[in-house]
Amino acid sequence: MDVFNRLRTTVSNLSTVLPGNPVTREYEIVKHVGSAGPGLLWKVFQATKRSTKEEAAVFVLEKKLLDRYSKRDREHVIELLKQGVAQLTRLRHPSILTVQHPMEESRESLAFATEPVFCSLANVLGENENMPIPPPPELKDYQLYDVEIKYGFLQVSEGLAFLHNDVKRLHRNLCPQSIVVNKKGAWKIAGFDFSVGASNPQDPQPTYRSLNLEPDLPPVAQPDLNYLAPECILADSNDSASDMFSLGVLVYAVYNKGSTLYDANNSVAALKQCINKHLKHLSAGRLGSLPEDAKEHVRMLLSVTPDIRPDAHQFSKLKFLEDVGVKTLQYLDSLYQWDNLQKSHVYKGLPQVLAQMPKRVALHRVLPCLAKEYANVDMVPFVLPSVLLISEQATKEEFCSFILPDLIPIFRLREPVQILLIFMQKMELLLTKCPPDDIKNHVLPMIYGSLESDAQQIQELCLNIIPDFAHLIDYPSMKNALLPRIKRLCLQTNFLSVRVNCLVCLGKLLEHLDKWLVLDEILPVLPEIRSKEPAVLMGILGIYKLAMSHKKLGLTKDVMACKVIPFLMPLTIENGLTLNQFQAIMGVVKDMVAAVELEHRAKLEQLNSIKQEQSSAMEMANPNEIVPGLTLSGKANSTTSSVYDDLGISNFSAQSPNANATKSPTQKAKQQSLTIEEKQRLAREQEFQQRVKSQPSLIPAKPTPARPVHEPKDLTSTLINSNLASLNIRSPSGSSNPFGGSPGFASSPAGDFSATGPPAASMPQWTFQTQQAMASPMGMPSRFATPSPQPKQQQVNMSAFDSLFPRTSSGPPMGAPRPTLNQMAAPASFGNFVSAPPVQNSAPVKPLSKSEMDDFLS
Repeated sequence: MDVFNRLRTTVSNLSTVLPGNPVTREYEIVKHVGSAGPGLLWKVFQATKRSTKEEAAVFVLEKKLLDRYSKRDREHVIELLKQGVAQLTRLRHPSILTVQHPMEESRESLAFATEPVFCSLANVLGENENMPIPPPPELKDYQLYDVEIKYGFLQVSEGLAFLHNDVKRLHRNLCPQSIVVNKKGAWKIAGFDFSVGASNPQDPQPTYRSLNLEPDLPPVAQPDLNYLAPECILADSNDSASDMFSLGVLVYAVYNKGSTLYDANNSVAALKQCINKHLKHLSAGRLGSLPEDAKEHVRMLLSVTPDIRPDAHQFSKLKFLEDVGVKTLQYLDSLYQWDNLQKSHVYKGLPQVLAQMPKRVALHRVLPCLAKEYANVDMVPFVLPSVLLISEQATKEEFCSFILPDLIPIFRLREPVQILLIFMQKMELLLTKCPPDDIKNHVLPMIYGSLESDAQQIQELCLNIIPDFAHLIDYPSMKNALLPRIKRLCLQTNFLSVRVNCLVCLGKLLEHLDKWLVLDEILPVLPEIRSKEPAVLMGILGIYKLAMSHKKLGLTKDVMACKVIPFLMPLTIENGLTLNQFQAIMGVVKDMVAAVELEHRAKLEQLNSIKQEQSSAMEMANPNEIVPGLTLSGKANSTTSSVYDDLGISNFSAQSPNANATKSPTQKAKQQSLTIEEKQRLAREQEFQQRVKSQPSLIPAKPTPARPVHEPKDLTSTLINSNLASLNIRSPSGSSNPFGGSPGFASSPAGDFSATGPPAASMPQWTFQTQQAMASPMGMPSRFATPSPQPKQQQVNMSAFDSLFPRTSSGPPMGAPRPTLNQMAAPASFGNFVSAPPVQNSAPVKPLSKSEMDDFLS
């Protein structure tokens, strides 16, 4: 809120001070910074030119401040001020304040614009009349440095020399109110309100009109009597020596914090008394606060006799002004007159001088001079070291305000190459001072341009310094911009040293990357490097070693086993390797193998322990039996079998039933360490095993296959059935049968079966009939006769015909036992058959010969 209050106060003040003043149409007022002029009547405002946005200062005189004076005095003062501004506007010199806009008058104010101004020397020495309340923070605790004081006096003396020798004009009011400190810290002469020109400017010894002070004039209408030369009062005369006396008092006041030799209290009579009392008998003790080498010369300047005083040119050559810092500032202010060779000599020695200069002087006095050289590209390499040295002393805010705006265009330069070299050496400074947006938009593109440069030296320097400031680069820029360029340079460069530096740079960047970025972006590019020079191999090896050993990274066993070790092993036999390099590669390979072994063994042990915990204590059956009840006999141990035993694949071969009888001590220890609950569980399992073994084997019931609607016809079965149906085999004696029944031997069609049981599909049905049971009433064929009870008959062995029994598609499943004819001809199955009488043939039946039987059976 305090900021807004001050802003509102400033705006309100300006609205009352500058209503209708033409200066406000071209300049935008920012804030009130100081005061200057006779009685500090002029308010100094920081401003900006509306058309060019350049900084400026606006001096404003409020006429209401003169209301306390009479009309005559008020008009006299205004006329003096107008005359002083007009004279200032006409003068152009580096030591004289530059007017940018002439004075404009309105009904309530006078105003004019000048170069940017910090404040007046009177404000620096503690005079606060007509100053803002509270004073500007920049002015709080402001102290002048020795180099600023000396160079300020030098500038004032040069300005006086210009006035006295070139313009032929006296200032006649040289005091702190008439000295303005500009934004760069330079002292500029102003306040020409009491200035007077020579009556005979062409004469080598010009004369000037006397001052003619009137006792009844207000203090603002006459010079500051504390700085006025004695001859102006006592002899009513003045010349160039009068201004030198004022300069001597000014030197004394600056070194005494604004106090003068005496205080005339704005009275001419009091001034005469002070002159007789203090100046005519000036002792060396009164000058004790001055530098030792300046006392004598200042005493000469304060002499009552004008001829003894040094002139302006002689003063500028005094020994106490011959300071290294003063000379440096003087050189910088006059460099525009020199050629590039002379400038280069000054700039080369400038960093050593800057180290001894205060930061404010370097930032506000030296830096603007250096920034002017940016337009001369050939001089930029000579200027940059000093600029970056000043940047180290400046705060981040000062760097962004005073240094960075001029440096941004230099970031884009690629020639001369020394510019990139200097920036690369100070890259950490730039990344520390620059805001993130400027780093992304200006600094990092310069790094990328250095990597893509054709100069080998630039590439190597950039690669060497990138790890030093890698912690300042944000992750997306590192991943998406910097690393791809380094990898591309490593693969495409033709210089061995550049490729090695790329690998070293990648190795040093690992600690700033995460594990997966290394696995995805860094390691895959290493096998793509075609060159196999020992230095390159050592660079590759270093990356693998760092990635494996770094606590934040680490390589997985899969990467080491599948990618890294197969890549490193062929490198061990490269011809160019020395013994130490070979041992280094082998050491890394062994470390990786050991790491894979350790990690994978731990995994397998963990899996094995889980498997043992989940497996049953006893197996349901002997796992060594390939066929139940059949085991292979153990063979004698041999070298071959022992090898496979060591490889752990002997379990895949048959072992003796007692192979598991002998157990290792570890297994015994595990059994002995069973808890009571585990023992109870084992006892229950053993009891269950015994109960299962004691039960008979279960034979699954044979499913009855459904008869398909259209099934393929079995020609063999059909032929056998038809032949058997047409045959009637009789015994030769007609009384006995080799089958234990009737000589009649026939087949019965499907219709002769009882409905109590379905017949087997396509299976021949054999009927054995006795002679006595084959009588049929009424001459009906025997197969249509009603069956009668039959006596129990002896079972006939028909196993010889089993081989003739065909297997059909609808028979039992593969592997199931096939029913025999004896099972099919059980006594219970014959109750449903119908007896048929023997067929009486007209001719005796001829027995089949052996060849016929073979043909039939085939």
